Amino acid sequence: MQGRLQARSARGSVGRVSPDTAADLVDDYLRLGLLFDRIEPGFVDAYTGDPALRAEAENAPAPDPAALARRARDLRNALPGGLPADRAEFLGAHLRALECSARKFAGETIGFVDEVEAYFDVRIAPADEDVYADAHRRIAAALGVPGATGEALREAYAAHRRTEEIPSNLVRPLVHEFSGALRSTVRSRFGLPESEVVEFEIVSDEPWSGFNYYLGGYRSTVAINTDLPQYLSGLPGLVAHEAYPGHHTEHCRKEQLLVERGGQNEQTIFLVNTPQCLMAEGLADHALVAAQGRDWQPWAAEVYADFGLRYDAEKARAVSAATAGLLHVRQDAALALHDAHRDPDEVAAFLQRWLLVPAERARQMLRFLTSPLWRAYISTYVEGYELLDRWLDGPAAGVERPAAGIERIVESEREAAETRLDRFGRLLDEPLTPAALRAESAT
Repeated sequence: MQGRLQARSARGSVGRVSPDTAADLVDDYLRLGLLFDRIEPGFVDAYTGDPALRAEAENAPAPDPAALARRARDLRNALPGGLPADRAEFLGAHLRALECSARKFAGETIGFVDEVEAYFDVRIAPADEDVYADAHRRIAAALGVPGATGEALREAYAAHRRTEEIPSNLVRPLVHEFSGALRSTVRSRFGLPESEVVEFEIVSDEPWSGFNYYLGGYRSTVAINTDLPQYLSGLPGLVAHEAYPGHHTEHCRKEQLLVERGGQNEQTIFLVNTPQCLMAEGLADHALVAAQGRDWQPWAAEVYADFGLRYDAEKARAVSAATAGLLHVRQDAALALHDAHRDPDEVAAFLQRWLLVPAERARQMLRFLTSPLWRAYISTYVEGYELLDRWLDGPAAGVERPAAGIERIVESEREAAETRLDRFGRLLDEPLTPAALRAESAT
């Protein structure tokens, strides 16, 4: 997840209300986005643009949500406004999301599925619980208790999780160890600005496990939440997600390539509940595999061994593969809350049942799902991961390999991995949208 901080550089102009040029249109988009922070603090996740625009928004009269909705619609109707097609498409998708948020703030009733679609350009639906039941069967097998269900499976899973808890005094040094290793990999594989830096801090009493606060100038602060334990299987992915090659890396490369060199000032703002979020969270959830490959667990085991911790890489890989079948559970919980209007206690029990978590963990998840700002955000992880996974695999994923012996199979796998890396690099560097990825996948 990403976070919100302050303006950094001086670009653009102030004072215009209607877009006469492409630059004016972009400035008006930035003005509009900045005003949303006056309605819901935290809506502006990051801003690195003209500080005068930030000051203008902060000193303006309290915004009227209905007027913001009209303004978003007017700006969308003004597109392309002299902008290239890809930039106009990007702005159009984000103005549609802002219009929906403004309508919600104005008190309009919008169905949850329609709300998610307007924000993130994906259409969600409940998953089949048979998929979850199959995942439980696979988890039981991976844990060495085949056939276990219900409370027996929950206890076996809880026992496994306890063996993976990281001592609290080792969380900070392990975060720095993984960060340093991943940073070196990212520098050689994708490249980073020379002056980039991430600072980590340990926090508590938050509804999320980690947060990237991008400051601009290739600097981030990453907060790691210790309200609940950190786990051996989760910490490498958390560091990759928030820093290398996840959120921090994406922000750095886009600031350098799109803003500094390309003049795409619309990339100086990052707004919650827009397609940017789905793309960013999907990218970050694929970050560890991009940096270390699908079989990253032995690498992590070596790091943990240096700290006197034993990490069963093979068992962890099997459990991870099995739990992948539970990806949609939290989105189904959001649908139950906001679409079917189920009682929160019932939804907490649903989370406990399928995710095999204790009551306090289910309540922590519920806190996120009921936050006014974050209630729809879970779809960025679910739909973002799946959309990007399909796109990263590309059209060659379903092509049969020729029967040319083990050498050719190994070569095909290497080529497929390189293709995924190339595409991951595009995610870091290009202002892609869900619609753009779907269009590419359809060709």
